This record gives sequence, C-alpha cells and structure tokens, in this order.
Amino acid sequence: MSSPFAEMIPLLAMVGAFAAMTFAFKLPVSISLVGAAILGALVAGQGVPLRHLVEGTLGYLDTLLIIATAMIFMRTIQASGLLDTIAHHLITAFERRPASLLVLMMLFAMSAGMITGSSTAAVLTTGAIVAPAFMALGIPKNKTGAIIAMAGILGMIAPPVNIPVMIIGGGVDMPYIGFGLPLLILTLPLAVAIVLFLGLKSVRATSIDRSLLPLSYHRQYGWKLYLPLVMLIVLIVLERAFPRIVPSFGMPLVFMISALVAPWTGRKMNPWTVARDAVQAALPVMAILAGVGMFLQIMALTGGRGFIVSLLIGLPLGLLYLSIAVSMPLFGAVSAYGSASILGVPFVLALLGTNEIIVASALSLIAAMGDLMPPTALAGLFAAKVVEQPNYTQVLSHCLIPAGITVGVSLGYMATAGFWDRFLFWDNRLALYGILLGSIGLVCMSILMLDHWVLRHRRESVGAQL
Repeated sequence: MSSPFAEMIPLLAMVGAFAAMTFAFKLPVSISLVGAAILGALVAGQGVPLRHLVEGTLGYLDTLLIIATAMIFMRTIQASGLLDTIAHHLITAFERRPASLLVLMMLFAMSAGMITGSSTAAVLTTGAIVAPAFMALGIPKNKTGAIIAMAGILGMIAPPVNIPVMIIGGGVDMPYIGFGLPLLILTLPLAVAIVLFLGLKSVRATSIDRSLLPLSYHRQYGWKLYLPLVMLIVLIVLERAFPRIVPSFGMPLVFMISALVAPWTGRKMNPWTVARDAVQAALPVMAILAGVGMFLQIMALTGGRGFIVSLLIGLPLGLLYLSIAVSMPLFGAVSAYGSASILGVPFVLALLGTNEIIVASALSLIAAMGDLMPPTALAGLFAAKVVEQPNYTQVLSHCLIPAGITVGVSLGYMATAGFWDRFLFWDNRLALYGILLGSIGLVCMSILMLDHWVLRHRRESVGAQL
C-alpha cells in the first residue's frame, strides 16, 4: 500500500462494517466491534492477527476488573439495604429545604455511576431510588427522568471511576492518575446547576408522603450497616493520603474487600447469587470494552489511527473543537465507550501540548453525551422506564438544554486548559485547597439562600390563595 491514503481503506472498511452490523443487522455493539476489527485486519492484508486481538483486549484488563468488582460492590450494598437507608435519611432530613434536597439527591443519584463508571447502573439503582422523591416534590415525571439521566451521565464521568478516561488513557499510554480533582471541578458544578435548572421551579410540596420513601434499616442494624461504605472510603483515602506507608491496593481489591463485608452488615442475602447477578449485569459493558480494545489495536496496526490524527492536526483550532462537539456525541449514540476510544484518542493526540488530563477529562464528558443520543440513548431510555414514561423522547426533550450546556462547558474547559493546568496542579496545595473550600462554602450559602427564597415564595403564594 504505497498511497498516502492507503490507511483509509481498512479504516473505512472497519467503520462501515461496524455501522452495518450495529444498525442493519442489529448485532450487539461488542460483536460489531470485534467483527469490524477482524475485517479491517483482513482488508489490510494482516490476516486474522490473534496476537493483536488478544493484546487489545488485555490492554483494558484493569478497567474490566474495576467494572466487575464495582458492580458487585453496588449490588451488595443495595441488597443489604444501605442505599435505601441513605436515601431515606437524606430525604427526611432535608425535605423542608428544597434546593438543598435537590442537590443532595442529585449527588446521591450520581454515586452509583461514580463507583461503577456506568450511567445505566446509576439510573437503575440510585436513580430509581430517588425518582419517587423527586416526583413527590412536585417535579413532573419527564423532568424527573431528565434529572436522573443527567445524574447517571455526570456520575459516570465523576471520580473515582471514569471508564471513558481510562479508555482514552489506555490508547495514549497515560495512567489513570491525577484525574480526581479535574473531574470533580468539571462535573460537580454542572450537577448542581442542572438539577436546580430542571427541578427548582417545579418544587411544590412542603413535605413528602412517607409511603413514597425507601425504607430505612438503620434502627434494625445500627452503625454496622454503613461499614462497607466506610471501609471503601477509608481504603481509598489511606492509599492516597499516605502513599509511602499504605501500599496501593488497586480499585478492584478495594471494591472486593468492601463488598465482602456487606453480607454481614444488613439484610440477609446470598452473596454468591448477588455477585453472579452483578457480573451478569456488567458483562455487556465489559464486552463492549473488550471489543473497543480490539478495534483500537487493529486501527493502530493498519495505520488508521495515525491517519485520523494527521488529519485532525491540520484542522484550525475552532474547527477542531466543532468536530469534537458534533462527532463525539453522535458516535456515542452507538457507544460512549466506543466514542471515547475511536475518536477520543485521536483528539487527545491532536491536542498534544495542552494538559492531557484536562483534555481527556473534557473529552470523556462530551463522549458520555452519546448516552442521550437516539436511537440507543441508554441513559434516557432507562430513565424513562424508571419514571414509567413509554415515550422516552419526552424525557430527552428536557435533556437538550442541559446537554448543550454540558458540551459547551467541556469545550471551554479544554480551551482554558492552560489556566486549569496552573491552578489544579499548583505546587502550593494548601492555597489551592483553601480556594476550593471557599468556593464550596459560597455555593452552600447560595443554595441556603435559594431555600429561603423558595420557602418565602411558597408562603406568599399560600397567603394569596387564602
């Protein structure tokens, strides 16, 4: 293949085969990725390179282990009653502070995605738990679906587990280190703004019907119910706070240690059954990731990845940002993980010279918007099922503005990567944490002022009616 565009032929064959198998033949995304990778190798004259296919899969072995163990942990604490208990006390403690309650429920809905790295897992677990409370506050079911869909996506990107960033990092040999603070700065302000934008205007109730709340098991099991979550937090904090004293356990081991404690802390469960169901639920995501690894490896083998990067490097910066904003969510309609790998990796390489951590963080959030793109729209589809809305486009319509804001903020995050590089990786950590704590304090004061305004407005409305 002497032509400078020879790499295009296998690449086009791979993309075309992937699209045909996914949309025309309705094959699973994982099978389509593997089939497209094999076809690309055949077209390039490489035969069926088993070594490269295996290497591509094993490149994401750590991520596969994190997904499986995180899902086991989430299912065990759900079965023990911990998630229901946390949601119950959260709602009862803040039911008369609507703005605070909305923000806290949003963060709780995100938590499953933060642990598993899956928007679907977040929507179907913590999202499903808080959805009745959102609706009991007076928020329409379509807006409630939009809130938990956005919570699932933002939770998927927030630390400690961000699979799209791990995929991008695996493609450019960048370890998953130093992403915690940049991802928090990107996702948490968006979460607060989105839930208040979608929910605050609709809040009407002064108290929530107790029959709609999840049950609390605190009185029955006491403090030991919280032990798995406490252990998870302690293990994560210890290895980061004292790296010279505490060895690095690795996220899979941390999740498994915490999950092994859960069966003895709350409701009775069969740990084997729970673990088996958790792995079974995680298998589709793990299969996609294995297919992504094969696809990327064959792209590199046939020169397709280098060809894409060479094209992107020649684009003006404004056009490059526009292509990111359009192509990554569109491709994410098939798979957000696929978008992160096939497009995210070349975009990071095209933007070399800026802080790769900031760029990869922003790209992962833009790729995650694919979970709102029809025809798959996994986050929107499952959120609609949770709120019992048969037409999921009714939920997606309320996600348009938040999704647009999210993409705009992500592009701005990349465009100002120089500033965030100097600020978030500032050598004076004490000053950095002081500024961040001050900012958190201002946000909390603003939310409390919103609570006061909502309650006063509600009293005035009731007085006018009387």
